[in-house]
Amino acid sequence: MDENLLWKASKNLINQSVIKNFSQKIENKFNINFDETFSNFWKWSINNPEKFWNEFWDYSNIIGEKKDLILEKNSTFYKNKFFPNSKINFTENLLVKDTDEIAIFSLKENGISNEISWKNLKTKVFKFSNYLKSKIQKSDRVAAYVPNTIETVICFLASVKNGNIWSSCSPDFGIQGVVDRFKQIEPKIFITCDCYFYNGKKISILDRVPEILKQIPSIKEVIVFSYGDEVEKNDYNNFREIINNYEEDSGYERFEFNHPVYILYSSGTTGVPKCIVHGAGNSLLEQKKELSVHCDVQNKDRVFYFTTTGWMMWNWQVAALSCGASIYLYDGSPFYPSTDVLIKYCAEKKFTLFGVGAKYIDHLKNKKFDSKNYDLSNLKTITSTGSPLVSESFEYVYKHIKKDVHLSSISGGTDVVGCLVIGNLLDSVFKGEIQGPSLAIDVDIFDDNGNSLKDGEKGELVVKQPFPSMPVMFWNDKDNKKINSAYFEKYKNIWHHGDYIEKTKNGGYIIYGRSDATLKPGGVRIGTAEIYRQVESFDEVSESLVIGQNYNDDVRIVLFIKLKKPDSLNDELIKDIKNKIRKNCSPRHVPSIILECPDIPRTKSGKIVEIAVRKIIHKEKINNIEALANPEVLKFFENLEL
Repeated sequence: MDENLLWKASKNLINQSVIKNFSQKIENKFNINFDETFSNFWKWSINNPEKFWNEFWDYSNIIGEKKDLILEKNSTFYKNKFFPNSKINFTENLLVKDTDEIAIFSLKENGISNEISWKNLKTKVFKFSNYLKSKIQKSDRVAAYVPNTIETVICFLASVKNGNIWSSCSPDFGIQGVVDRFKQIEPKIFITCDCYFYNGKKISILDRVPEILKQIPSIKEVIVFSYGDEVEKNDYNNFREIINNYEEDSGYERFEFNHPVYILYSSGTTGVPKCIVHGAGNSLLEQKKELSVHCDVQNKDRVFYFTTTGWMMWNWQVAALSCGASIYLYDGSPFYPSTDVLIKYCAEKKFTLFGVGAKYIDHLKNKKFDSKNYDLSNLKTITSTGSPLVSESFEYVYKHIKKDVHLSSISGGTDVVGCLVIGNLLDSVFKGEIQGPSLAIDVDIFDDNGNSLKDGEKGELVVKQPFPSMPVMFWNDKDNKKINSAYFEKYKNIWHHGDYIEKTKNGGYIIYGRSDATLKPGGVRIGTAEIYRQVESFDEVSESLVIGQNYNDDVRIVLFIKLKKPDSLNDELIKDIKNKIRKNCSPRHVPSIILECPDIPRTKSGKIVEIAVRKIIHKEKINNIEALANPEVLKFFENLEL
């Protein structure tokens, strides 16, 4: 037996799964046989994308007016349009029940919890959408500067029900970060909350609003909801009063399949964030496919993702309502007041899907946390994203969190508001590997010259055929320069995603970091994740960051490490780290310099920012530090002389 094999779904689990049921329907209709292998199903889906998406629309009960034309073809990759003549209403596809069951449960760091039934959710959405209709038109933007709460989901569903375009960011963004994003899209409505809690501290949002309004003149109306029971005193419109005073709207208007549903933002660590516009039907199809077919989310499941409203995983989790599942929200620090806060939440509320960032799992592993005292018997799936999940963290999950669980490492991003590579129940889980490609997404790995690479060779993650969840456009990009430079500059008419990746002999994938952060000492390309895996296996190390510094007409590797005990870096540890990297990677991976740093700079969604540090080390200007969760740490790197 392969020592890297960690888990295989039981026959019983597969037989009851969505992926089995859906693939059988396709087999029966088209008289084909996938032999119960995922790779055969995937190959059919990329060879027959129009048939696949047509069948998925019907199978997953998408509500709308489906017309015969599935794909309007265009010679330019991103101008291909799926279901161009069809119509849907995004909210209609999420409010799929009208019962007293829980639709959304919310837990906040300060201990406040509340819930809302499907019936009550629909009522509040219809009331708020009626209010919005009296204020703004279809395609007007609604900007939300909000924590992850039930009120936020209500506002989102009400906005997109009317054909308004939603855009949100979390309250951990400072004023400049909010303005950098929202000013570009000229919103008319601004929704916010009075305060939020993080790491035991109450933080006011209201005192930031006047300056935001001053800098974004397009905002005509501000709506505030309360984090607690009573909203803090202010001069703005009160969300609760609006809900109490407005009648319910009637019915759903259906809009074009490609009508914008929300605007998401690039991380903005190297400049003003790009505004990525996603279509309603496009996002719905992809997210529902991933949730149901790949993650086996079914009716009455309980889906949790640890996310803020500024990360695309928030949009992904909300879409789980379309599967008839309940969603469970959390707002606050994932480790306050204790390390087990999310695991405890998972056990008490019987989550079936528990979604977190890879760094969260790494943190539990470093703390040697064990879940043996928690009842996780209902948990079917753990999903991990945000950064590569290393082999040791895979092993940790199966040894110390849950033995019988589908650990699905997933990767995609804001650009596709979903995944390109993801898990599935037909394949086994192997240590350190994402299980496979996403159905009907024609992923491949190219070398720099655009040639497909063999299994075991590292290269660039690409998509070779158009797919529904491509952005419908970038905001303020009339000549398409932004969208072209983002995805299509490296390979002609091929989507270049920007991940450095390898396909394994198991048909899975290993991501070695972002392409623009890879290192090239002596001209040999090395992924940053390969180094992190070795360094962070040391008990003394909390986290690390590695860059390539231009030096003597070559590149030398500089490694920064954050230690669990500050000021404890010594010659012996440096030597051990170098030896381990030399042995398990290669001599070319060995850092020329290893330095201790006080912290690792990261984005609001937890991704470390090698590029920003590399720029600072080369004395280049960082244009936008507002995207960072801890910008103060950059001072350490600015003061270094290497």
